Amino acid sequence: MEMLSLVIWTPIVFGILLLAFGRDEHAHMVRWLALTGAVVSFLLTLPLYVQFDHASATMQFVENMPWINRFNVNYHLGIDGISLWFVVLTAFITVVVVIAGWEVITERVNQYMGAFLVLSGLLIGVFCALDGMLFYVFFEATLIPMYLIIGVWGGPNKIYAAFKFFLYTLLGSLLMLVALIYLYIASEGSFDLATWQQLPLAATPQTFLFFAFFAAFAVKVPMWPVHTWLPDVHVEAPTGGSAVLAAIMLKLGAYGFLRFSLPIAPDAAHEWAWLMLTLSLVAVVYVGLVAIVQQDMKKLKILQR
Repeated sequence: MEMLSLVIWTPIVFGILLLAFGRDEHAHMVRWLALTGAVVSFLLTLPLYVQFDHASATMQFVENMPWINRFNVNYHLGIDGISLWFVVLTAFITVVVVIAGWEVITERVNQYMGAFLVLSGLLIGVFCALDGMLFYVFFEATLIPMYLIIGVWGGPNKIYAAFKFFLYTLLGSLLMLVALIYLYIASEGSFDLATWQQLPLAATPQTFLFFAFFAAFAVKVPMWPVHTWLPDVHVEAPTGGSAVLAAIMLKLGAYGFLRFSLPIAPDAAHEWAWLMLTLSLVAVVYVGLVAIVQQDMKKLKILQR
């Protein structure tokens, strides 16, 4: 098995293996097996860094084999200087998350640890995918373990938060799927990202593609005003879930902008840069005002006492 496939599928295999321990009486063994899987997965990412050619801008450790021949979908993987660090970070955070839940999680320990290991492999797959459909599969599949993590081990309003997280991110991604299909047709039957980046697209298609990708990635960042799912999720999610959200999953949106929006629709990205800047500045002011109001409310409650 090639290096990137090994890095992706090792935590997934460990996660599935953990599901075999169905009783909490095996919790001690489950914790150590989860930690072993997380550490091994992290150690497998280190050769990627050691052997990575930092002087090259091309994709490295490339793997490319047919997956769905009828639609020319390939199992195409590779990393560059951007995705390399996300791969290493994801594997490292998984180790931290397993340790953080060592004593806190006492029920369904195998499912908790297994969900995080599977999620780790799927996230790494997102950062390594060089095929548009493969990227979409990994991108959407990350919702499933995170939904379960929030919905099973979250706080009092965990069901509401889990549904909100799932619906926001899933609905945002539907327009991205339409964009991927359009690019597939425009490229005469290819899901290869490098091919898409070379397409001579006119201004109107670029604008359509930019906003289709924007719908998916802005929710994932999340940008104002499609950010309202995040406070609920952070409050209700277990500590490990919040750590993965903050450190990795929220970065998927920014990564998507860099991998899809900017190189595939560069003219539209330049034309609508003012919108991105405006929404970002509004978010800064909005967050500042919310923090001030909350601080004043706390002071008022103290005075009332």
